[in-house]
This record gives sequence, structure tokens and C-alpha cells, in this order.
Amino acid sequence: MESVQENLICVAVIATAHGVRGALKLRCFTERPEDVAAYGALFDRHGHRLFNLTIISAAKGGAIAKADGIDDREAAEALRGVELFIPRSALPEPNEDEFYYSDLEGLDVVDTDGVRLGVVKQVVNHGAGDLIEMQNDQGELQIFPFDKATVPVIDLDNRRLQVAPRPEVLVETEA
Repeated sequence: MESVQENLICVAVIATAHGVRGALKLRCFTERPEDVAAYGALFDRHGHRLFNLTIISAAKGGAIAKADGIDDREAAEALRGVELFIPRSALPEPNEDEFYYSDLEGLDVVDTDGVRLGVVKQVVNHGAGDLIEMQNDQGELQIFPFDKATVPVIDLDNRRLQVAPRPEVLVETEA
């Protein structure tokens, strides 16, 4: 089994099987859902090659795809929840004011006075919009909206993300 040892970017997750011939319904994280198949082989989170995809059609929030080697509903259902990754090197470099969500992981989160609030653990979207998961210095996880009003400044060069004023925390949990 082929594997890659570089930075991987999650481009989709398998939501469920579609039909009886092994098609997969994908929840895609690419700008255009059909692009999920444009980057070549897909890998699991450990860098092990899974398969190539062929897009069959668009679906709400994603795409319907066929994967080589997945030929029936049972095989497709067994993949439910599997995240699909590509090597970072397969992606184009973002424009000046653009970034990949994975670029935000590990950034310091500061308020408008520059006071450190924590570190970005990840950016997630469970269907109602993008959220930032931050771990504060006490080890608690906090989740807040990722929008321009809450996060007016992203400074990749200085590895920080500014929130204004202090974000309304949607969820606070212990790590």
C-alpha cells in the first residue's frame, strides 16, 4: 500500500453509501465539490493510499462518487465516516488574502489588545457554519464562530489570529 509522509489536507469525508453499486456520498471541503477528485489519489489520515475517485454527480453539500475497488453497498457503507486526504503539495498555493484552514492550526489566538487567549486546535464545520476550536492556557477547549466579525485579522506571518472583541464562546469543554 502506497503512503505519503508529508502534510495532509482533508478534502472530504464519506457520509454514506449511495445506491447499491458502491457509490459514495461525500461531504466535500473543497471550494467546488467536484474538485475533490481532481487532485489524484486520496489517503487516510495516516498517509495510506485509499483510492482514486470519479465524480458521478453533485449532491447537497458534496458529491456522489465512485471509488476504484468499491463495488457494492456493503463496501461503501463500511467506509462511512472515513476522512479523505490529499498531500498539501497537490494543492495550488493560495492567493495573498487566502489560506487553507490547516494553516490556522497552531496559531496563537489574541484579543484586540494582543493578550493571548489560547491556540487554534482546528477549524470545523458541522453544517451550520465554520467554527474555531481553541484550547486556552488552562487546557479548556472553546468553540466560537469563524466569521469576519469575530476574527477580523489572520496574520500567518506572525502565526496569530486576532479575535474582536472577545469571541462569544459557543461551547466550552475540558480537554
